[in-house]
Amino acid sequence: MSFRIITDSNADVPPEIIKEFDLFVMSTPVIVNGENKLDGQTIQPKELYDILRAGGESSTSQINSFMFEEYFREFAKAKEEVIYICFSSGLTGTYHSATMALETIKEEYPEFDMTIIDTKCASLGFGLVVYLALLMQKNGASKETVLEGIYYHSQHMQHIFTVDDLEYLFKGGRLSRTSALVGGLLDIKPIISTDEEGKLVAIDKVRGRNRSIKKCLEYVEKRGKDLDKQIVGVCHGDDIPTMNLIKDELNSRFGCTKFIENYVGCSIGTHTGPGMVAIVFLDEESKYQEYLKQ
Repeated sequence: MSFRIITDSNADVPPEIIKEFDLFVMSTPVIVNGENKLDGQTIQPKELYDILRAGGESSTSQINSFMFEEYFREFAKAKEEVIYICFSSGLTGTYHSATMALETIKEEYPEFDMTIIDTKCASLGFGLVVYLALLMQKNGASKETVLEGIYYHSQHMQHIFTVDDLEYLFKGGRLSRTSALVGGLLDIKPIISTDEEGKLVAIDKVRGRNRSIKKCLEYVEKRGKDLDKQIVGVCHGDDIPTMNLIKDELNSRFGCTKFIENYVGCSIGTHTGPGMVAIVFLDEESKYQEYLKQ
């Protein structure tokens, strides 16, 4: 029996991949200048970053259990087998809300076959896990093998990113007011990653934008393995020139030729702001290469 892979908008899956695989993406709510919006549906990333640069305000909430119930019920009615690849539980309650909703739906549809996976990943790192799963399915992997691949790729996904303006980390509760003020005055740029629980952790800090990009690439070199054989993700908060610079460096230094790229979406971009850039990759060559032909 065939199965369906779905995800949420925090994965920042590139539009062309969504279209190619007919991927179902549940949109995360965002509140922009007091108006309720849906990430990727009623507001697009470029629009959000323009609003933020102009002094506008944005905040986020998670997809709640009621919203999940509405989504899941349609799949249950259609008797589809579903794998929901979910945003990190270390950053939001989305996974908890989804599992609660699934319990409710299974009371109505006891035979509904759905697996929810907490990737412990975010943004395009999360999106790359989704893309690899879609490729595995397309190239003939069984449902059990795809599930194994999702867990494996989630566990080995590395996220290295930096932000351009500390104010957004402060507004999102990730940084104290004092640290944001002092860091801004000294032009401090943090290098941020995720830990085993999927939470954000600052792993380094440097002064200046150029140094922060160089430091990110150093961490890619330290943590990456067989990068020339991987699909590497690069995403940005409305800074395409820097993203392209990073791709050129990844190609010249590590031989990377296969990329996916996208904006950091409205939900995550609210907390990282314009100018954020990230590189996502595996810390070892995938065991599932036979299924990852693009």
